[in-house]
Amino acid sequence: MRVGIDLGGTKIEIAALDAGGKFALRERRASPVGDYGATLRTIRDSVIAAESKLGQTCSIGIGIPGTLSPTTGLIKNANSTWLNGKPFDRDLANVLARDVRLANDANCFALSEATDGAGKGQRTVFGVILGTGVGGGIVVDGRVLSGANAIAGEWGHNPLPWTDESERPGKICYCGKTGCIEIWLSGPALSARFAEASGRKADVVDIEKLATGGDAVAQRTLTLYEHRLAKSLAHLINILDPDAIVLGGGVSNLARLYENIPPLLGAHAFSDSITTPLLKNHWGDSSGVRGAAWLWPPA
Repeated sequence: MRVGIDLGGTKIEIAALDAGGKFALRERRASPVGDYGATLRTIRDSVIAAESKLGQTCSIGIGIPGTLSPTTGLIKNANSTWLNGKPFDRDLANVLARDVRLANDANCFALSEATDGAGKGQRTVFGVILGTGVGGGIVVDGRVLSGANAIAGEWGHNPLPWTDESERPGKICYCGKTGCIEIWLSGPALSARFAEASGRKADVVDIEKLATGGDAVAQRTLTLYEHRLAKSLAHLINILDPDAIVLGGGVSNLARLYENIPPLLGAHAFSDSITTPLLKNHWGDSSGVRGAAWLWPPA
């Protein structure tokens, strides 16, 4: 039995998967925001309670909104800022009295979808997060590729490729750079573009409804978004050439993306044809916790 833990900014989710990948247990607790020690204790207590119900000791994998620095051995880039600068994997191993495996939450998403989700059976899978932010993860032969600096898959903090004059230099990203893919392709960015063009506020779901109903501004906003996403994915294909790309995050629920994006890729990718499938995630919000569990592969 594998236990996965998804540590988010507001909740800690724990789930157990049996050998066939079915949920044997799934529970949530509130994240102790800003309190590092309480976070460790909450995870410990969640594991103890889960294993008591399951009647066995399990492997533990955890996904976090950050990553472990190979240089310092400490957490960096975490949105849950109370983790930054801490030896979280070692401290968690100490309180649980066993080894744990830790990965970025986008990597967990990609691993889940590559293992038994939309990308199952594909050798190289790139998992794309199009949500509050833009990120991603790479899985090769069933294993997460984290990279020498633990930033593999961070495509959201590259500049939007093949920009035109109206897109340069682009707005400032929270990372301090200008023109990052994230400031063009996140869910809030899509809503902001619509608001700028229409003077109206709408979230991603509402923009799609408006476009379907014939709203010209919503249609133009989504068409422009699709062209930018296609350019960004083509750039990724030129570098990684994955066997499949799986979309996650709130924007991935736009059904039109899967029909409209693939025909646009060939204009930018360096190939006579592009056959890379663009797939909607299978596990949705469950991918994070499932991917954390799958950090421990079959024996």
